[in-house]
Amino acid sequence: MRTVALVTGASSGIGLAVAHELARTGWSVIMAGRRGSLLEAAARAGGANCVPMTADVTDVDSVNALFVGIRDRFGRLDLLFNNAGISAPAQPLEDLPIEAWRSVIDTNLTGSFLCTQAAVRLMKAQHPSGGRIINNGSISATVPRPWMIAYTASKHAITGLTKATALEGRQHKIACGQIDIGNAESPLSAELEIQADLSLKPEPVVDVKHVAEAVLYMAGLPLDTNVLSMTVMATAMPFVGRG
Repeated sequence: MRTVALVTGASSGIGLAVAHELARTGWSVIMAGRRGSLLEAAARAGGANCVPMTADVTDVDSVNALFVGIRDRFGRLDLLFNNAGISAPAQPLEDLPIEAWRSVIDTNLTGSFLCTQAAVRLMKAQHPSGGRIINNGSISATVPRPWMIAYTASKHAITGLTKATALEGRQHKIACGQIDIGNAESPLSAELEIQADLSLKPEPVVDVKHVAEAVLYMAGLPLDTNVLSMTVMATAMPFVGRG
C-alpha cells in the first residue's frame, strides 16, 4: 500500500529534514508551506517522492484546499507531521503585543488543530481507514524558558491536542503522538539561549537528522502501536534540572 505523508512547515529546518528522510525511505511526501518558491526548491532537493503544496495552516480555507488536493492526487493520507511553528521575540510577558501572541497561537496551535481536524476526516473516510498524526511539541511543553510565554503556552496546548486526538482516534485506527525536541540545529535555534536567571549562554545542539530519524521511527510503527511522547535533545543541554 502506498504510504502518503504530509509535513507542514516543510521548506526549512526540522520540517525539511523530516520530509526528505521520509521521501528517502519511500514515502510519498506532500511538503506544505507558505513560501512557494522556497518550498518548490526544497521539494526538488528531496527528489521525485516530494510534492510541494502551498498552504497557510492558520487559514481554514487554505487547509481545506490542501487536503482536497491530497485526496484528489493521492486518495489517502497515512501520516501527518504537524510541524509548522513560529516564536515571538523574547520579552517579558507584560510587554508582549497581543498581535505577537495571536500569531504564535494561530500558527502553532490553531494551525495544528486545523490540520489534525482535516486529517482525521480523511483518515476516517479512506479505505483502508486509519493513519498516524505526529505533533512537533517542544521541551518547553514541560519546562519553559523565560520571556517565551506565547511559545510555551502553545506547546503546552499541543500536548493536550496530542492526548485528546490519541483518545478520540483509538476506535478509528488513528494513532497520535508527540515529539518534544530540545535544541535541534535549525533556523529557529539561537547561538545564545536565555537561561532561568535571564543570562545568555551557548547551549549544545543536536543534529536535525537525528530528529528526522526519530520521526521516521514513530511513523513506521504499525497502527496498533503508538509512541505517545518522545523527547530528543542534546545530551549536555541544561534541560534536566533547568531552573
